Amino acid sequence: MSSIAKSARIHKLAVVEDGAVVGENVVVGPFCYVGPKVVLHDDIQLLNNAVVTGRTTIGKGTKIFPMAVVGGDPQSVHHHGEETTLDVGENCTIREGVTINTGTADYGGKTIIGNNNLFLANSHVAHDCRVGNNVIMSNNVMLAGHVTIEDRAILGGGCAVHQFTRIGRQAFIGGLTAASYDVIPYGMLNGNPGVLSGLNIVGMTRAGIDRAVIHRVRRAYKSIFETEGSVRDNAAAIRDEYADCREAMEILDFIAADSDRALSSPNRGKA
Repeated sequence: MSSIAKSARIHKLAVVEDGAVVGENVVVGPFCYVGPKVVLHDDIQLLNNAVVTGRTTIGKGTKIFPMAVVGGDPQSVHHHGEETTLDVGENCTIREGVTINTGTADYGGKTIIGNNNLFLANSHVAHDCRVGNNVIMSNNVMLAGHVTIEDRAILGGGCAVHQFTRIGRQAFIGGLTAASYDVIPYGMLNGNPGVLSGLNIVGMTRAGIDRAVIHRVRRAYKSIFETEGSVRDNAAAIRDEYADCREAMEILDFIAADSDRALSSPNRGKA
């Protein structure tokens, strides 16, 4: 049997399968489908023709627009019907035609979405992705499997992110960009193939980062990417100098971390 709160409003033309859990003040519009293993927390809105399926949990206050399909099976030849999961956080906006898939069994079986994210029309989050908080994915953005998007990143319309790629905190990916390699926190990536084109100064300023701190991070960036030697060696060489600068250390830690992908740089991708 379903567990449906008394304050929930479910349109008579919607389908809520037995077993679904529907919280307080949830609104399910006409022609929506809610699968039997779905959990909808309080104050969620499903507009007409939205689909939430699979073993999917949606956080409080999230709004899902028409024709979105949330919790569909992974689009992977390695998926053979195993029961995997999708967790979507609170206060997300999932616009028309968005698709977000569950995980795959071979990689932990989980796709995880944080809070306060905006997914614009027809964007796609593939299996096993990790999306942080306050992320904006513009129209037609495509995340391949196993992608990590850190907090406050912005992805411009039509950009594509290669599988296993990491996009650092508050990075900016330009429209129609191909992100084939990891992008440092606060980095800006543009082009196809994507080329690192400096720091997201506008985003850093809007986030309230002090101008003096921004100048220090720019100096660190130049030491890493505009000095002879390898990026990783250059980054390791300046750790002590920037140990008291959180933003610079985020970049240095990101570079030092293990990854399946190489790092984007001002030179990688250029002819």
